[in-house]
Amino acid sequence: MLKKWTTLSRKVVTENKYWSYILDKFEIAGVSRGEYHFVHTGGSTMIIPITSSNKILLVNQYRYLNDRESLEFPCGSIQNNISPKENAIKELREETGYSCKQINIIGEFSPYSGVSDEMCSVFLAIQLFESPLPSDTTEDFELSEYSIAEIDDLIKDGTIWDGMSIAAWHLSREQAINLTK
Repeated sequence: MLKKWTTLSRKVVTENKYWSYILDKFEIAGVSRGEYHFVHTGGSTMIIPITSSNKILLVNQYRYLNDRESLEFPCGSIQNNISPKENAIKELREETGYSCKQINIIGEFSPYSGVSDEMCSVFLAIQLFESPLPSDTTEDFELSEYSIAEIDDLIKDGTIWDGMSIAAWHLSREQAINLTK
């Protein structure tokens, strides 16, 4: 059985509206004590939106930390204690200009388990209709549509390099195939 860590103390080093940088002091019973630095978030949601013509919407955006554009599924941080489903619909509207009549959770994953406690909930959205919300002033999006085969190729050739999008696609691909038949 793996040894469980016990938190001895917790300190918020800094925080903003998206995340907190935390410093924990911990103990592993009978083994050691130490410090663990991590990012705490309220989670995130990623949406796989399927159009009535069986295409999947992706957004291209500039990623500051990588200094390059990134083709991704719509995604965003959960804030203000709203539910993951509510956040998914909000992010879909902000980033694509569409809402949906049906949205289902597909699964969840940890984007960076050694550095953050964030969990990303992945949703599949269908029966889309126009319903835009203003996006954050730091975000600029180009919207495009792709087939399932095109998305597979864009991942293989490195055009889609965002790890969260690749993980979400892995979770949702089979259901997307079934919905687009």
